[in-house]
Amino acid sequence: MESPLAKPESLLLLGPVTALECVGDRVLAGEGPNLLIYCLETGGQLVVTQVVPSVLCHYYIHGIRELHSPASTQASETTLAVFGSKGLRVLTLSWGEKAVKLTWISQLCELHDWIWDLHWLQGPGEASCVLALALGHNSVVLYDHIHQQALKEVYCDEVCIIYSACLVGKHWQELVLVAGTVFNQLVIWHPADDTNEQRRVKVERRISGHNGVIFSICYLQSKGLLASASDDRSIRVWRVGDLRVPPSLVQCVLVCYGHQSRVWSIQLLDNYIISIGEDSACIVWNYVGEIVQTFKGHKGRSIRAVAVHKTQTWVVTGGADSGIRLWPLKGNRLLGNSLVPLGFGSVTKKGSPKALTLVSPTWLLVMTDMGAIYLYDLTVKEWKFILDDINYQSYNLLNAVQLPGGSVVCALGNLEGHIKIFSLHYPQEAKELKLYKGKVHNLSWVTRQPQDPERNDLCCALFASGPEGVLLWLDVLFCPFGRVDKVVEQRRYVLPLCKQRWHTCLTFLPQGDFFVCGDRRGSLLLFPCEVTTAEPEGEETEGRKIGSSADSEDQGSDCSLTPEEGSPVDLLFGIHGKQGVTSVIYHRGYVYSTGRDGSFQQLCVQGQRLQPLWKQKPCKGMDWVAGLSFAPDGNLLILGFHSTDFVVWSPKTHEKLHKIPCGGGHRSWGYARTPATMVFAYIKAGDVMVYQALEESNYCQAVLKESLHGRELTCVRYVGTVKTQEGGSLVDILITSSEDTTVNILAFVAASSTVFLLATINNHISSVRALALCGADTSGGEPQARLGTLLFSAGSRAEMQCYQLLVTPDLSTQAGLSCQVTHLISHRLDEHWDRQKNKHKFIKMDPETRYMSIVVVTTPQQSSLGLVLAAACSDGSIRLFLVDELAWKLQLLGESFYHQRCVLKVQTLTCETVMGKRGRN
Repeated sequence: MESPLAKPESLLLLGPVTALECVGDRVLAGEGPNLLIYCLETGGQLVVTQVVPSVLCHYYIHGIRELHSPASTQASETTLAVFGSKGLRVLTLSWGEKAVKLTWISQLCELHDWIWDLHWLQGPGEASCVLALALGHNSVVLYDHIHQQALKEVYCDEVCIIYSACLVGKHWQELVLVAGTVFNQLVIWHPADDTNEQRRVKVERRISGHNGVIFSICYLQSKGLLASASDDRSIRVWRVGDLRVPPSLVQCVLVCYGHQSRVWSIQLLDNYIISIGEDSACIVWNYVGEIVQTFKGHKGRSIRAVAVHKTQTWVVTGGADSGIRLWPLKGNRLLGNSLVPLGFGSVTKKGSPKALTLVSPTWLLVMTDMGAIYLYDLTVKEWKFILDDINYQSYNLLNAVQLPGGSVVCALGNLEGHIKIFSLHYPQEAKELKLYKGKVHNLSWVTRQPQDPERNDLCCALFASGPEGVLLWLDVLFCPFGRVDKVVEQRRYVLPLCKQRWHTCLTFLPQGDFFVCGDRRGSLLLFPCEVTTAEPEGEETEGRKIGSSADSEDQGSDCSLTPEEGSPVDLLFGIHGKQGVTSVIYHRGYVYSTGRDGSFQQLCVQGQRLQPLWKQKPCKGMDWVAGLSFAPDGNLLILGFHSTDFVVWSPKTHEKLHKIPCGGGHRSWGYARTPATMVFAYIKAGDVMVYQALEESNYCQAVLKESLHGRELTCVRYVGTVKTQEGGSLVDILITSSEDTTVNILAFVAASSTVFLLATINNHISSVRALALCGADTSGGEPQARLGTLLFSAGSRAEMQCYQLLVTPDLSTQAGLSCQVTHLISHRLDEHWDRQKNKHKFIKMDPETRYMSIVVVTTPQQSSLGLVLAAACSDGSIRLFLVDELAWKLQLLGESFYHQRCVLKVQTLTCETVMGKRGRN
């Protein structure tokens, strides 16, 4: 006789956070039936996490109420009532220096109706306490949690279902219930009042004004204010006085609209009003109705729970994305942030501003359409004239860089192929060169060391783009005091043929052998740095000094450079679309590029090849990524334009740190940042506008619990087990997909019941419905030090992607692991149809076809077919794809329309079936 199966045990639940409460320096969170306990130090840093499973068994936790008893002598112990749906449980929470202890006072109590609110009341004895429960059909129950019995239940004369409730009072005789009914009203009544013939209590007051269901009610006794949040996207504040005394006149003192969707909850504080909503926003209002702060960091559609620390300096939010975040409430997060015009027109009559550059957070350079250069010092708030040159009017090309010693060097370009190089402190000693016969398209400064190791002079590389795609590399050498010593041409290059043929950005690789260049066509190019061996006759082989006008004229006429001599060693044509590459930088072994296609890329250099690893898009709506900024701690900030606003986006916290209405990125602008200051400047309406934000030093948004997905999960796959280090803990690698168009790679540590987010993939344009793995050890074999696999993801819009995943130990991360994602294949059915011949003979693929399920079929070694992928589709077909592992492409082998409706799942395909299908096609 077989033994019965063991009951499965839940190790971890990742779900919506539906309840939050601050108890001392602890944050308690309800996630499903589980209770999570977070211990916070000063400043909001996470110290300890503990999970108490199945507090309410099968009920979700919707509320946590602490018993505030003045008779309690232990500051490290408190009594809590946890409730949700129809379940209730009371427990004692005590904490010491090392551990947190829970003691059950009552077993799970189940009521006959939904519990909307719970309130502690003083019982018959001096030290006894009972519970008042507001139930879903507008009734109040006096409940004894010790003996688990209802002492009495009173119904209101207003017979209806309520969606929210708020209980007020310390004793049963003064208890008041404010209920939010389905009739969009607030109903106030006293459960202790006399009942009528139907044994129901009459309504004392009705408050009308909302145009939707009322989801939350809050009462602040010290101010006599009652607040309500509604389905109509508004919050309303009512002056009601003391609810426990005879009624007075009700007055609506505030109506606030700021949420983009339904408002779930509201809280009244001494100085602020806090509301959360379906739009994933937490808004802080003042009592005038103005928005003081807006917190947006949760994924998806909702923030479900909110709590405020006892000092009223921190706000804790829990989202439907299973994330928990801690926000600073005291004052504005950004001090001194302002957007002010500099009044440039009142300073000079030498034209209007046309180009600017921020040299540092304190120095701003502006060039007018008449060729005049001005410097603005943001510290002393004064303008200073630098120089003017009528030869550089109309067309404005300005770039500047600050050298390690603090001096600033500038470069100007004009329509006749001239450039002017000068030090900001010695503008009268400018060197003017003629490089081309036509327009100078762009200038870029890159700081580097001189090639001669015996020289101690400062050196900076200047790259200039001219007609016919000629890219010129100049080394500018400086004297010790910042004066320009001489300019030496290092090499000339040629950009690939295209309509807009000039570079936009550059960066040197640390080895010094290559540099990466981005151009206006959206391509990335890899160029060698070595000096050309075949120099023109009569010139020096180590570079040409071009400081004299005679030499400049000769070089301006000598642009006959063949493509083979200056061509790139590698080219990724149009990797950022047709709008151009906006920036390229090197950081910790990888090259990062951004573009006006709204994405940024991570690449690596292997030999003489640029290898794209992954492509990612930041927040929704940012269609122009302007650059990346890496903080000293490694955190990434993304700079870009969202419609007409300049946005600084944090991928770590999923929030817009700054949002400045500048008009768009087509105008000249500049950005500079230090750990304490952010400055953004731009030209608008003939004036220079500057936005300054001095970041508060003690600002610290803590992510107590990482978000998972913003919408429903569609698929979960187990990859394998990794050992973090020698003798370290075992970590399971999981992959999840969701309707929010993302795929997450997760590290699950069973010993501590914690999950860490290793990487997020968001290449899909619609929902990701299915995942498949190739090369993963899903049978639960021996843990590995490194884990690699092929990942296929498929979903809506007939879209399929393929990635190479490599999980390796990394002690610098919180999980002890890092995951490198390399994007290999992108495929859509309508793209395959566009490449077909005789299209009129075929029915075009439906671009709305959804892949419902995919599976990898590995053929025998003797077969030449290779790797095959099978997909179940919503149009009733089963499609087979061949994975070309040399060119990394997907080829459609065949399709079968045996099913007449959507195919939900495909599990296995035999090799013979695959071979037969290929033969018939």
